[in-house]
Amino acid sequence: MSSALIVIDVQRGLFDGAPRPFEADLVVDRIDALAGRARGAAVPVVFVQHENACDQLEAFTAPWELVEGLHPQPGDLRIRKTTPDAFLRTGLAELLEKRGVRRVVLCGYASEFCVDTTARRAAALGYEVVLAADAHTTHDKAHLGAGPIRAHHNATLADISSFGPRITAVPAARIAFGEERLER
Repeated sequence: MSSALIVIDVQRGLFDGAPRPFEADLVVDRIDALAGRARGAAVPVVFVQHENACDQLEAFTAPWELVEGLHPQPGDLRIRKTTPDAFLRTGLAELLEKRGVRRVVLCGYASEFCVDTTARRAAALGYEVVLAADAHTTHDKAHLGAGPIRAHHNATLADISSFGPRITAVPAARIAFGEERLER
């Protein structure tokens, strides 16, 4: 099954200011390692960047850029989005279809918004979804810390069966590309 790695909103304006997202540096390291393994297996790496002219993520400004620690390569793909859904009003579905992708590996920011929404939409569109369980993050909220938010979404998304295709949550180090296998 053909795969793609989709890295959601790992941008300076979301990661660099204080307070930083939960395990920010570890998450970026895990994502960069996933991207390296994907590229090594000729699996497309897609960086999704959120933009909004009304806040800190105005397109093509420093806060909109990818964080230090990610090492995008010339063959990597870029998608710009304006909603939590990386498929809505973007070319992501067409990009994946053109490459014959049927399995997406998701990671990035924010667990409860863009990662969750994109995971559900991908499953609804028929993609097998692998959530890199320790390679997505968010900020603490007034009602709950970021660590429990991530754990909640790993459990909740993996419990959804009504889409048909499954969403699985797997630690990033156990996600393999190339042979299209997944160690559990």
